[in-house]
Amino acid sequence: MPRTTVVRAAEPTAAAVTPGEAAFFDVDNTLMRGASLFHVGRKMYQRKIFTLREAFGFARKQARFLLQGENLKDVHSVRDAALTLATGLAAADIRVLGEEVYDEMIESKIWPGTRALTEQHMKSGRPVWLVTGTPVEVASVIANRLHLTGALGTVSEIDDGLYTGRLVGDFLHGPAKAEGVKILAEKEGLDLQRCWAYSDSYNDVPLLSIVGHPVAINPDAKLRRHARDRNWPIYDFRSGRRAATLGLKGATVAGSAYGLWRGFSWVRSR
Repeated sequence: MPRTTVVRAAEPTAAAVTPGEAAFFDVDNTLMRGASLFHVGRKMYQRKIFTLREAFGFARKQARFLLQGENLKDVHSVRDAALTLATGLAAADIRVLGEEVYDEMIESKIWPGTRALTEQHMKSGRPVWLVTGTPVEVASVIANRLHLTGALGTVSEIDDGLYTGRLVGDFLHGPAKAEGVKILAEKEGLDLQRCWAYSDSYNDVPLLSIVGHPVAINPDAKLRRHARDRNWPIYDFRSGRRAATLGLKGATVAGSAYGLWRGFSWVRSR
């Protein structure tokens, strides 16, 4: 059973709390575009904690994540590298880093559709928790900035205010997420059959399967098939952005072609 740290950000204020109900949101590619852990790595590079070569590796994995979805090998390699390189850093500095990561890299990548879902739950009096493999320090910043109830995240061991490079309990991913939510539900008096869970990844099927209202958001191919087979709701907030991007690329190509044609015509006329 994983050992998790629950960070409570704020209590719902828009409506009275609905007893026994809550909503759980994954972060990476569900609440935000891309992977929060990679942005932590990018910020650590800016602080000269990482080398350029390591930062390039993170960027390559982030691009693959955006195109193909979550890859456990990449997620674990970034996690291990971050743990190693964070050894000896002050926990207080990482909390400040989390604030900077949100302001500079995460805020602009929040999916408006998912954000609207969190607000709908909060207005209905349901606590909203983030459940993510990203460091709990960063997860708690995201929850606090979005005025959510709190966050479950991966916990790193701290000794005398410094990171030791070891985890406390499990990396909060896959089955560990489901176990963490079960522990939270017991503490908070939640009835999981009256709760919601949202994720983009097939790796989160254990979490989605323990609630009464599982929802796939921006799902990878395996989760999409799994959700369709079970008649789970599927929301995809990527299509508008993708259409706009393709339209912009098409306009750019057409404009370039027209410019080349005009230039060629001018040369011929000369």
